Amino acid sequence: MVGPFGGVTAATLLRAVELHPQRHGQPIALTVNYVAPIADGEFEVVTRLVKTNRSNQHWIVELGQDDEVKTTATAVFGLRREGWSDTEVEWPQAPAPEDIEQSVPPFGVVWFDNFDMRFVDGAMPDAGNDSAEPTESASSTTTMWVRNKPSRPMDFAALTAVSDIFYPRVFLRRGHFVPAGTVSISVYFHADDEQLAAQGDDFVLGTARAHRYSGGYFDQSARLFGRSGTLLATSHQFVYFKA
Repeated sequence: MVGPFGGVTAATLLRAVELHPQRHGQPIALTVNYVAPIADGEFEVVTRLVKTNRSNQHWIVELGQDDEVKTTATAVFGLRREGWSDTEVEWPQAPAPEDIEQSVPPFGVVWFDNFDMRFVDGAMPDAGNDSAEPTESASSTTTMWVRNKPSRPMDFAALTAVSDIFYPRVFLRRGHFVPAGTVSISVYFHADDEQLAAQGDDFVLGTARAHRYSGGYFDQSARLFGRSGTLLATSHQFVYFKA
């Protein structure tokens, strides 16, 4: 509500590290802190390599505009090795995305046009009906299919953006829109290059929920799966709100 879509900002910072000639390995984790709103216009991204170990690499990233820091981030890249693996979280049961109608962006939110979103449950409250009484929800869970529009093969930058695709959970709980914005988000990448290549330009199935609302803040976590059930990424974020 105070700046551009945070997922695109996070994706831009991750991509800056990916393009660095000293980058080592694939993205493992990214934490982005939104310091101030980014205005329309030019900005600069500065990356600093902190340490390269045998298996992982640590970065500090800043986005600046008009000599002011607008976003800070830390990123961890690493080499993935074969070994024992298992997934404890369950793939959400959902009808195929082709059987669900594409959602309509609310109140002219332009960045929604970059994604094809299809809600299984927990759709966004109706912002266009001012006469309707808000319908509060006992659950903060949203499950939805999403892919890029126009469609293109999934990469780590796109996966980063989709990790922040879920609207603030307080909207669903309260049944209407309130002032809210992400303060900090962490994304953990479980997919490797091969699994992302297998994903192609297909839909991702995501589910998100909150844990507690207090003192004007709440947290929400999300999980993103490929259609085959592969867990691609998880995220956790802290959100400011007024309600």
